[in-house]
Amino acid sequence: MADCNSKCSDCSQTCSDRKESSNFLIEPNASTKIGKIIGVVSGKGGVGKSLITSLLASDMARKGYKVGILDADITGPSIPKYFGINEKAVGNKEGLIIPPVAENGVRVVSVNLLLEDSEAPVIWRGPIVANVVKQFYQEVEWKELDYLFVDMPPGTGDVPLTIFQSLPIDGIVVVTSPSDLVSMIVKKAVNMANMMNIKIIGAVENMSYLKCPDCGKEMSVFGESKIADTAKEENIDTFSRIPINPDISRSTDAGRIFDIKEDYLFDIVDKIEIL
Repeated sequence: MADCNSKCSDCSQTCSDRKESSNFLIEPNASTKIGKIIGVVSGKGGVGKSLITSLLASDMARKGYKVGILDADITGPSIPKYFGINEKAVGNKEGLIIPPVAENGVRVVSVNLLLEDSEAPVIWRGPIVANVVKQFYQEVEWKELDYLFVDMPPGTGDVPLTIFQSLPIDGIVVVTSPSDLVSMIVKKAVNMANMMNIKIIGAVENMSYLKCPDCGKEMSVFGESKIADTAKEENIDTFSRIPINPDISRSTDAGRIFDIKEDYLFDIVDKIEIL
């Protein structure tokens, strides 16, 4: 491997001499004005990242803010289902995508709203997926939003990296579950955010416990909660726990996630408001 300070064979500068900007941030279209952009991330799939995105967006909309969700989980899109959005996205005369609006006012863009068959698999390579995410930011008529939530793809690969570099993310919320394996992988997502100088707003442990409907006792179905220890180890000062709640499943199946009005995420919502 060549020394970084040595002369490259095809250029006259050393790496330390280069003055080019390393800023890869992209700009939204002229009709769009976005206040804060919040990423919702996880180290692996299946922990409820889209659920947390939907709950946070609904909580902020309930407070009177103008909210949008960019579903960046291109190969596993689920946000439209949470909000009961079935109509397809359309374009305007300028060629921008007009995002459908859910009953609670949240604007949503997702690849499922563009496919003729919402059950068709998205079999695209990483660079194509990354470009679609950037198009969802640049070529959507978001208009004026106070908050745009980005439902990130799981992991720490090419697409999350592209999002962190391309979108002016103001902070992230990390989603985990009680499993030791998931907690370990979540640390990778946290470390990636730290390396990219992205602020960590808080962490959410989904499926944290099941409350007995008779006695109210909390039962650790998937193991003892790890969120307090993980948050302390990673210097995350705000965290929340989401129980296994049949009402959430029923609301999701009905496309009415905004009917859930519990205070599970209020501490994180408060931090988002003061960013």
